[in-house]
Amino acid sequence: MFKGSERRTVLGVRGGVKVARLAERCATLLTERAQAVSTSLTREILALYAELDRHQQIAFFHALLDEFSPDAKKVLAAAQQYAEDSSAEHLAQLHKLVEPPRQELLRRVNRAPGGTARILHMRTQLLQALSEHPTLTAVDADFRHLLTSWFNPGFLQLVRLDWRTPTYLLERIIAHDAVHEIQGWEDLRRRLEPDRRCFAFFHPALPDEPLIFVEVALVDAMPEAIGPLLDRAAARGDPQRAAVAALYSINACQPGLRGVSLGDFLIKQVVELLAVEFPKLRRFCTLSPIPGFTKWLTRALHAPTAAGPPVLLRAFAAVARELGRDLSRIAADPASAPARLAPLRNPLKALCATYLLGARMEIEEAQDPVARFHLNNGARLEQLNWMADPSKRGLWQSLGMMVNYLYDPSAIEANHDRFVHGRIAASRQVTSIAMEG
Repeated sequence: MFKGSERRTVLGVRGGVKVARLAERCATLLTERAQAVSTSLTREILALYAELDRHQQIAFFHALLDEFSPDAKKVLAAAQQYAEDSSAEHLAQLHKLVEPPRQELLRRVNRAPGGTARILHMRTQLLQALSEHPTLTAVDADFRHLLTSWFNPGFLQLVRLDWRTPTYLLERIIAHDAVHEIQGWEDLRRRLEPDRRCFAFFHPALPDEPLIFVEVALVDAMPEAIGPLLDRAAARGDPQRAAVAALYSINACQPGLRGVSLGDFLIKQVVELLAVEFPKLRRFCTLSPIPGFTKWLTRALHAPTAAGPPVLLRAFAAVARELGRDLSRIAADPASAPARLAPLRNPLKALCATYLLGARMEIEEAQDPVARFHLNNGARLEQLNWMADPSKRGLWQSLGMMVNYLYDPSAIEANHDRFVHGRIAASRQVTSIAMEG
């Protein structure tokens, strides 16, 4: 750690007097004498941080890295001592010294009224800085470590939201639906009717803020397109007779919780609840976007390869010949896209299936974030749907295609284990498409 005038000089260069004062107050909070005034001190720390501009915030994050990291010499000495005598006392001392002091700092700041929300906001700003300041990754690791503990699913409450839910909470759902934007109150009302469900996780420290929510349609068959699910004029179904629960919109609401696993627990709890409420349900699936496909295909078209299965090489060639290498023009004109893409249905489906299955063709491996999430969560890649979302966004992401992931409660653990070991659980429908281009 820096000391005295050295600390003031370094912080003065990086962020000025405000950051230096904030770092000093943080150091004081970690002392034993601060226990008696910890509440007022944490409030002062949060108030000082709120006054920082973007440059000063980054300077403060660097202060957390420079001044509140473990003392390497003390850690090495403790490790050598433990190696010579592996007693519980020496292990405890080593553990104490290895933990960065900024973790305890954040724990103490969290005790202040509203501290959890402020720390989440702080991490959001830290995440925004990481691309230009990768050395701050160690600081972010400590934020993520603590938030993973504080937002353990055991502390969360699963709540079903309906039309009787307080308006301020429903407003948060409208604001946070980034998958299929809710077009006002009438649209939301349709999504909350008897043949629909919406579930959200809440944390006791943030009772007015959903952390993540999922929208579900109770339908007769696995959906092949998003339009009928979002159509406000569509006929209402009888949820008691539904055979399929389709999870069609999963939205994280707190950017500061990025990297903290909540979605997998949400899906599993929702599946369990629905299975009890509706015994006639036979399948639990998603209707999911494929946000990385168009980007992947564009990159492949700009870096063609002569290696790979002939069927896929022909598919690449057909797309390049008919569409060129600028696929953004397809999304720019949604009205003409279905007719323009129709002749390429088989090649594009083959390439999309290949992308989802993670096949290598001397180009970057497919890394679709939604696919990784569901496959790691124990789902099976079940069905690829042509022109399931012909909106501008759907065309931009995946040339209109969407995919169903199937959650079979009896196979979730086996599918997860398969994915962890580098294999993907997929239906014959999907694997055969990859070879039909």
